[in-house]
Amino acid sequence: MEVSIVGAGLVGCLLACFLARRGHEVTLYERRPDPRLSGAERGRSINLAISERGIDALRRLGLAEEALSDAIPMPGRMMHAVDGTLTFQSYSSDQRHAINSISRGALNGKLLDAAEASDGVRVRFGHRLTGIGDGTLEFEGGIVEKGQQVVIGADGAYSAVRARLQQMPGTDFSQEYLDYGYKELTIPPKLGEFAFDPGALHIWPRGRSMMIALPNPDRSFTCTLFWPHDALAALDTPEKVRAHFGKEYPDAAEVMPHLASDYAGNPVGHLVTMRCDPWYRTLNGTLVGLIGDAAHAIVPFYGQGANCGFQDCVELDRCLDETGDDFARALELFQRRKADTDVIARLALDNFVEMRDKVGSRAFLAQKRVEHALERVLPGRYVSRYELVSFSTTPYAEVERRVARQRRWAGAAAAGLLIAGAVAWKRSR
Repeated sequence: MEVSIVGAGLVGCLLACFLARRGHEVTLYERRPDPRLSGAERGRSINLAISERGIDALRRLGLAEEALSDAIPMPGRMMHAVDGTLTFQSYSSDQRHAINSISRGALNGKLLDAAEASDGVRVRFGHRLTGIGDGTLEFEGGIVEKGQQVVIGADGAYSAVRARLQQMPGTDFSQEYLDYGYKELTIPPKLGEFAFDPGALHIWPRGRSMMIALPNPDRSFTCTLFWPHDALAALDTPEKVRAHFGKEYPDAAEVMPHLASDYAGNPVGHLVTMRCDPWYRTLNGTLVGLIGDAAHAIVPFYGQGANCGFQDCVELDRCLDETGDDFARALELFQRRKADTDVIARLALDNFVEMRDKVGSRAFLAQKRVEHALERVLPGRYVSRYELVSFSTTPYAEVERRVARQRRWAGAAAAGLLIAGAVAWKRSR
């Protein structure tokens, strides 16, 4: 089968590798010039936190070792209080598990290399999709590619492929914007070394807003502000920027020599959850499907955007196995994954509240200590939601069901212990 993938980002490149392994002829179309030559857009990298779902997908193609060669493991969060107090919170009870900080651009480059090295894969840069016709793909500049059998949109949250499907009767679509934007900043190396501990995802929780920082191989940190739009707009002079950071993020401000210019020069991004149903249609005889953010864009607060998209590729590959490479039946079967992506979209929104409001509170930290204690006492039987999401490949919907079951029996066990204690106390009187 000849398959066209629109979008040569992370998911599009990985999907091309999976399909090429199955013997299909794949053409990747990308609107941008080759990012390996032109570099990433200023202020829009948002470092990735790759965890087990993404690593599992890379491992299946033999790409994990190379793709993660520059990744930096982060076994926990480091919370920064206004007074400079640091509190480390491990992601797992034994600190064996870690999420991995990696540059989106660097990973995209390695996956592009892998796709181009795969038999039967061609990459066409500078092809901005403008329309899907009767067996054709139309691109800016009057370029028309004919004979299209299968087209898969892997072109991100603002997908041109999905936009065409949205015009068809029976396609449901919704988008939900947070009243928050994000802006990227940089903490450069301090005397040639990391300014903060590189073995953690750093968080400055401040109630309605927060800043995070992820380490890079060059010993810098990529910081991302997640603030209400009005707060971002209010700092409209270098003096206001420096004064605000000196008050709210004093330890970071001390090691950000280019703070004011980075703040003024880097753009504000938007945070959106997008849902579409169904993810596939037949359009003028061409089978059209969606994958990754094109089908289900989520906010980044669980670190699952790329991981979820990579797991999409594994699931579609599984559907092709189950249907004998019948793409029409496989895309119909792939729709079952929507139950999982709906769950992670909701969890990502919930985790935003946790990261900006709760991670620094004593009650939250006490709850995490109890969770880790239960994991040590009941290994394999009690597993936290975070661990199931980040360090397993358990379907997201099953994670939610399992956590609900665990809470029910943990609550029942606690109630039983209280009753037993009360009975023992009464007998001892």
